[in-house]
Amino acid sequence: MDVEKENQALAIVERLRTAGFKAFLAGGCVRDRVLGVMPKDYDIATDARPDAVQRLFDHTVAVGARFGVIMVVLGDHHYEVATFRADAGYRDGRHPDAVRFGTIEDDVQRRDFTIGGMYFDPSSGRVIDLVGGLRDLRAGVIRAIGDVGLRFAEDHLRMLRAVRFAARLDFAIEPATWAAIRLSAPAIAQIAAERVGEEVVMIMTEGGAARGLDLLAESGLAAVVMPEILDLPDCDQPANFHPEGNVWRHTRLMLSMLARGCSETLAFGTLLHDIAKPRCFACDAGGKMTYYGHTDIGAEMAIEMMRRMRRSRFVQERVAYLVRDHLRLCMAPRMRPATLKRMVAEEGFDELLELALRDALASSSYLGFYHLCRRELAAIGTMAERAPRLIGGDDLIAMGFVPGPAFKTILREVDDLRLDGAIATREQALDYVRDHHPAPAAAARN
Repeated sequence: MDVEKENQALAIVERLRTAGFKAFLAGGCVRDRVLGVMPKDYDIATDARPDAVQRLFDHTVAVGARFGVIMVVLGDHHYEVATFRADAGYRDGRHPDAVRFGTIEDDVQRRDFTIGGMYFDPSSGRVIDLVGGLRDLRAGVIRAIGDVGLRFAEDHLRMLRAVRFAARLDFAIEPATWAAIRLSAPAIAQIAAERVGEEVVMIMTEGGAARGLDLLAESGLAAVVMPEILDLPDCDQPANFHPEGNVWRHTRLMLSMLARGCSETLAFGTLLHDIAKPRCFACDAGGKMTYYGHTDIGAEMAIEMMRRMRRSRFVQERVAYLVRDHLRLCMAPRMRPATLKRMVAEEGFDELLELALRDALASSSYLGFYHLCRRELAAIGTMAERAPRLIGGDDLIAMGFVPGPAFKTILREVDDLRLDGAIATREQALDYVRDHHPAPAAAARN
């Protein structure tokens, strides 16, 4: 599918060239090609004006025609075709007030970083590099193009993009670029929460999340985006359970274990699983450290933080589940079979298990509960817990029970016995109810 996208992008370039225009692949897709990575998206830069692009292609969307951007739709894929331009002013810190169509030399100067400011000419196979992007790729450096202060004043979101690229590629941020980010960090508050949230998700899921956390904190961006994490370095933990050190080191170790492309719910669950420990920290006269209530309070904090970044309701609830229940798995060896079966059948348990594994590996490394849960999950799968109940409310009514709160208690008790393996048939379930929960009518006769 990715090869198809590239072929379609090249076809767009060729169509523009055949019509007499200059056209090149541009931006991130060129960077990825140089790095030997298959690009996710392809952008095209051209000297064709927006109206000319629309005439050349059957299916287009004028997503930003006044900025020179036309979306070309080919089958299931879409491609941004942007006219060479120079931007004039960014009063909102995100979008240019106006544009002036110009040359490729004008166009590269309005882009953000040198490694994303290159163009690729398919006809010659040549990378057009006017800003030293190839040099910085070889050196592993994130460098803003031109006046660094101006680049971040134009678009504040570029500060988070710099962190994302540095974390994902394991690149250094060039000193002047880094200084400008630290100076401009408070301005990130002016960007729409949805866009900030999307960038933070990518920082946490595209690889290098631990380094991303460091850069967010050191740059001053975390103080605006998620200030709660800044309390973690000052929260100590007992050495017998956490030889790795404080909550920050523990969390950072867990983030370093995340796979590139992991879900945002697992990433944020990992980042926030101990977020409330600083608030719940207590130390008695004997030096014993406790964090009572940190899972429940942490779940509330996680919902608020996810809501603040405009993540979906599903993400909010799943992250809260991971934070609230991440210690529950440690009790698995002492759970009755029914309780264990119900737990492993919960929606999201696979992620909870992965989180608990990383939690253990980043601290005491005790994995007995993990292997028990894995065996249980393999043995029963999620369908076992969801199997039809042996009896239902109609059966209880037929036995003389009046619908009410007792129904739930009795049916849950019978289902627990089924999951424990104590009963297996409908007849056994009915016998159990007769023996242990006489119906009101029967009790009255006695």
